[in-house]
Amino acid sequence: MEENKSYLKPTPIIDCDHWTIKEKADELTKRQKEVKEKARNLFYFVRDEIKYDPYMPRYLQEHFRASNTLVRKDGFCVQKAVLLVALSRAVGIPARIGFAVIRNHLLPEKMAKMIHGNTLPEHGYAELYLRDRWIKTTPVFDLEMCQKNRIIPVEFDGENDAKFHSHNQDGQLHIEYVMDRGPYDDVPLDAIREWLIPVLRPEAKSLILGSES
Repeated sequence: MEENKSYLKPTPIIDCDHWTIKEKADELTKRQKEVKEKARNLFYFVRDEIKYDPYMPRYLQEHFRASNTLVRKDGFCVQKAVLLVALSRAVGIPARIGFAVIRNHLLPEKMAKMIHGNTLPEHGYAELYLRDRWIKTTPVFDLEMCQKNRIIPVEFDGENDAKFHSHNQDGQLHIEYVMDRGPYDDVPLDAIREWLIPVLRPEAKSLILGSES
């Protein structure tokens, strides 16, 4: 569709034209004929080979850039979603970044010391355009982390939304979706900063948002 062409183009952050992104995307999808299978391969690569790390700075373009995350092999939700978007665009799948407010009822102690409460205002996910509709995908918690922490892994079939599960493997309340902020053409750095400032404790602001916070 004509209106989706913008979701195939590179940006300074979603650098789907970078040679490392193009090479990895081709490697992961060259044996797949169906578009949804290409999307699934990309999803599972990002979910499991890029390890989840929520304790990373997020105030400069380079912190989010897809090619940097690919080299680093770790990232928090937005970084991993950006990488999935870039890999998807590199193989001709329209893709964009989305944001939501979520509540983590099993927030790790280290994270709990960094924020007030358990509400995370800038959860990032990827949206892929498959079979004439946008599908939400959440490639955040890698399988190894899920197994260690008894989290139910998010699975993606290429046809339905792949979102966090509400409970963990023990039946405890885990992730609650509070609000969907909707899709964005690119990572909104200023908005992320505004979303985070009210919830971060003072000692965490310089780490997450830089020295000018």
